[in-house]
Amino acid sequence: MKEKELHIDGIDKIILKSLMANARTPILGIARKVGISGAAIHQRLRKLEASGLIAGSKFVINPKVVGYKTLAFVGIFLDTASKYSEAIKRLREIPEVIESHYTTGDWAIFIKILCKDNEHLMNLLNKEIQSIKGVARTETFISLDQQIDRQIKL
Repeated sequence: MKEKELHIDGIDKIILKSLMANARTPILGIARKVGISGAAIHQRLRKLEASGLIAGSKFVINPKVVGYKTLAFVGIFLDTASKYSEAIKRLREIPEVIESHYTTGDWAIFIKILCKDNEHLMNLLNKEIQSIKGVARTETFISLDQQIDRQIKL
């Protein structure tokens, strides 16, 4: 089924860009900027949320401040595709796994994980991830630095 493309007007774009730049931007400040009431801003935000455009809002914790200094990406090879659901179920139980993607290409699953250090990463790989039934092997990439972190532009 093809998704219907959502039309957003100039006011919606100003609201979204303001909140994407800083989610704590006061609604009344945005309202003054565009010349409509705070209630109208709230109503537009509810409409955008209901449309599925706004996937949510959250506080972002800096993992380094709480001791998680190693970011890695792991490609997971499964011995058979039928093991996918069970592998995902087990990966959900590992708190260091912060993203999971079902992919094309060499790996069945590609995950993003946060660890305290390389030793933590090695233990997680050896004792948790590679012990999941159906995981044939893994391929790990450690991130040395993140240069780009952004959302899609409106």
